[in-house]
Amino acid sequence: MKLRQCLFFGLLSVLLFSCVSSKKYKAALGKIDSLNSANTKLAGDLKNCNDLTAEDARQKAALEAQIDALNKQIAFLKDNNNTALKQLQDLSVISGSQAESIKKSLDNIGAKDAYIQNLQAELAHKDSLNMALVMNLKGAIGNMDDQDINIKVDKGVVYIDISDKLLFKSGSYDVSEKAKGVLGKVATVLKAQPDIEFMVEGHTDNKKYARGAQLKDNWDLSVKRATSVVRILQNQYGLAPEHITAAGRGEYVPVASNDTEEGRAANRRTRIVILPQLDQFFKLLEKK
Repeated sequence: MKLRQCLFFGLLSVLLFSCVSSKKYKAALGKIDSLNSANTKLAGDLKNCNDLTAEDARQKAALEAQIDALNKQIAFLKDNNNTALKQLQDLSVISGSQAESIKKSLDNIGAKDAYIQNLQAELAHKDSLNMALVMNLKGAIGNMDDQDINIKVDKGVVYIDISDKLLFKSGSYDVSEKAKGVLGKVATVLKAQPDIEFMVEGHTDNKKYARGAQLKDNWDLSVKRATSVVRILQNQYGLAPEHITAAGRGEYVPVASNDTEEGRAANRRTRIVILPQLDQFFKLLEKK
C-alpha cells in the first residue's frame, strides 16, 4: 500500500513539473515573437532614416560643390585685382578715379561673398526643415505598406505618394474610409505649419476611361480625385484652402511603364507636393 502511494505522488509531481515547464516555454515563445516584431519595426525605421540621410548628403554635396566653385572664382578675381592695383600704384600711373573703381570692384566681390554665405545658410535651413517634415510625416503615418504610401525628398521638394487602391475604388473618385484616416494623419502634420503650401495631384494609368455621364476621360478622373482629397483636407481637417492647389495630371506623368499591371498600379496615385518657399530666395536675390 505504501509503495502504491509513493508511486502515485511521484507520478503526480512529474505531471505538475511538465505542466509548469510547458507554460514557461509558451511564454518564452511569445516573448521571442514580440521581440522579433519590435526588431523588424526598428530595422524598417533605421532603413528609412538611412535612406533620407543618404539623399540629404547627396544634395548637400552638390550644393557644396557649387559654392566651392563660386568661392574659387571670387579668390581668383581678388588676386587679379590686388595684383593689378599694386602694379598700377608702383608705376604711379593710376588715377584717383581708377583707384576708386578698383576699390568698388573689390567691395562688390566682398558683397557677393557674403551673399553666397547667406544663400548657403538658407539652403541648409530649408534642408533641415524638409527633413524634419518628412520624419514627422513618417512618424504620424506609422508602419504602412510602402506600396500604398511613400514619402520622399527629391531636389529639395517633399513628395507624399498615395496609391489609388488605398484611396479610391476603380473608376471612382469617392475617398475610402480607410484613406480618410491616413489623410487625417497627414493633415495633422501639415496643420502644425500654417504657412506651408502644397498641391494635390491626381494621376492615372493610360487605360482609356469608359465614358459616362459624370466623367469624360482620364483627365477628368484625375482632377476629380484631386479635388475629392482637397475637400476632405479642407472640410474635415481644417486646412486653409488658400494654401492648397488641386491639379489633375491624367496619364501624362507616369513613374513606371504602363505595359504591365504593376506599372499601371504604380501610376495610379495621388501625390501631395509640399511647395518650396521661394519667396525667401527671391528676397535674397533682391538684396544681391
